[in-house]
Amino acid sequence: MKIIAVGWNYADHSKELNPSQLPEHPVIFMKPETALLKDNKPFYLPDFSGRIDYECEVVVRISKMGKNISKKFANRYYDEIGLGIDFTARDLQNEFKANGSPWEICKGFDNSAPVSEFISKEGYDVNNLHFSLKKNGETVQSGDTADMVFSIDEIIEYVSKFFTLKTGDLIFTGTPVGVGPVSINDRLEGYIEEKKMFQFDIL
Repeated sequence: MKIIAVGWNYADHSKELNPSQLPEHPVIFMKPETALLKDNKPFYLPDFSGRIDYECEVVVRISKMGKNISKKFANRYYDEIGLGIDFTARDLQNEFKANGSPWEICKGFDNSAPVSEFISKEGYDVNNLHFSLKKNGETVQSGDTADMVFSIDEIIEYVSKFFTLKTGDLIFTGTPVGVGPVSINDRLEGYIEEKKMFQFDIL
């Protein structure tokens, strides 16, 4: 099982972290399977970072194997959607980026990819899907897939040129503006439209 993630896929978030122009192609990075955190289990702050940021994202789960998938057929390769957090060790990321070094460690550490339950995409417009994140009861992120730089189908088309997609693979589709740090005793709640998808604590 692969966890594939997309960076800088919302224009306002790209400006939030990097003032450069938007990418011409999806910016792809990977998280290992050990990054997965499920069933609303708590997230324990690691001791190797002084700042862990939340990034709430719509996640799609691949439902059948595919390679070199055309955009017009991409919707046939997933039937469920969920919500996840791309936890990022921001202090390490800034350090690695300044040195021109790879920064997988700051994205792929253990439990850095909490995911919700998955629900059928039927009844939802995945290209105009509202989602949000609350921290301690206050909405800190609010996004809509209509604002993606690259749509879910465009991401699948691009990624499948390089990686064979297999049943169960997860794609994190990018985060909107509003990322920020978490602290011990914070509680995160994620929503797709009005449906609560996850709720877990930071310990």
